[in-house]
Amino acid sequence: MILTLDPHSPTPPFEQLRSQVIEGVRSGALAPGDKLPTVRRLADDLGLAANTVARAYRELERDEVIETRGRLGSFIAVTGDATHKQAQLAAIAYAERVRALGVGETEALAIVRAALGIRP
Repeated sequence: MILTLDPHSPTPPFEQLRSQVIEGVRSGALAPGDKLPTVRRLADDLGLAANTVARAYRELERDEVIETRGRLGSFIAVTGDATHKQAQLAAIAYAERVRALGVGETEALAIVRAALGIRP
């Protein structure tokens, strides 16, 4: 999979990279165990600061999409797409919180739809 940037996009470059890796994992273009380019190499290839690529990699690692193995480099996590797991955990936490606040199901769903920009 080739990672690219849209210089005209309002989305920051680190987020464009992060999103592309996640989409690559979801589509199967990136398989568990696939090695990613080094931070420096990808930064040079894309004309970015190394810190920009490093931030994308840190966030992907935090979300368990990739894993860094020290000097060996960064790889797609063997667990595959962990973003769904993270979304499920966030949904569970939200559900528990709105219940504790006494927010009804209909209102809680309306809040989520508004947060996602979904119009009724």
